[in-house]
Amino acid sequence: MLSYPTAKELATPSPSLELVCPAGSLPALRNAVDEGADCVYFGLRDATNARNFAGLNFDLPAIVSGVRYAHARGKKVLMAINTYPPAADPAPWHKAIDLAVDLDIDAVIVADPGLMRYAAKTHPDLRLHLSVQASATNYEAINLYHEQFGIRRAVLPRVLSLDQVKQVIGRTPVEIEVFGFGSLCVMVEGRCQLSSYVTGESPNTHGVCSPAKAVRWQDTPQGMEARLGGVLIDRYAKDEKAGYPTLCKGRFDVGTQKNYYAVEEPTSLNTLELLPQLMKIGVKAVKIEGRQRSPAYVSQVTRVWREAIDQALAQGHRYAVRTNWMAQLDPLAEGQQHTLGAYHRPWR
Repeated sequence: MLSYPTAKELATPSPSLELVCPAGSLPALRNAVDEGADCVYFGLRDATNARNFAGLNFDLPAIVSGVRYAHARGKKVLMAINTYPPAADPAPWHKAIDLAVDLDIDAVIVADPGLMRYAAKTHPDLRLHLSVQASATNYEAINLYHEQFGIRRAVLPRVLSLDQVKQVIGRTPVEIEVFGFGSLCVMVEGRCQLSSYVTGESPNTHGVCSPAKAVRWQDTPQGMEARLGGVLIDRYAKDEKAGYPTLCKGRFDVGTQKNYYAVEEPTSLNTLELLPQLMKIGVKAVKIEGRQRSPAYVSQVTRVWREAIDQALAQGHRYAVRTNWMAQLDPLAEGQQHTLGAYHRPWR
């Protein structure tokens, strides 16, 4: 039986806001903890997580060390098992759930209902968080996951306005987590038909939209060319900074327009200015995207967001975004640009 919050509980602002930070490596995990993250999230070195990049993620010794380091400092550790098991071999996903329990992980982040069912039946005390990959955009969907599998927290897709987030929070007993900073995706949270088409691998089953084996770089007289699955997706001038190639952020010739960002212009979500509103409507946690980024990135972003959240909690309506915070985040943002994304829709 679902238990819903009372009117009094819904009217009470969240007394705190958890800062959930990425860890693509053990050094990144330690940096996040040291700089003030309340939770860190990581994935295994396989297709069970949606950031399956070569050279990143955790093996068994790293998990043991990371969990010990975080727990000794009173921080939580979350494991992302947020891709979809293939019909032919779901065993690695089941083993990942079992491993999380054995290693005292605080919660697992899952997207596939079948995997949720396995976790709920096999390990009923394991805390489950609904991944953004599940694309639950309304309270009915979230409550269904709660009723069927005991989901305790849901990470909302980055397609809802602030008012829509508020409506969800007001109608579910499930904790709500939202993204606060990092890359955006024009697809439905990882369901990328473009990358599936050019690489032959789905991000939601293989864990990465631009697998390294499909990426090719070639120095040409016109500049450095980046190809994904044989498709030319960008060309960089001699002194131009080249980012890791993703099809949606490539530059293309379309009609009479040449060499522009035809699908999505590189920019990062940044909701620092919305912190008081997020707290007021009862958001439980704010998530930083970036498990594929460096330990230095994690350290700097965590430091800024820890200070900002503390200031918002202490100052209330007097809170304001500081210039030095933006100066620190500017070099880390894609294209050195920031956006409020769907949270702010001035035309509505």
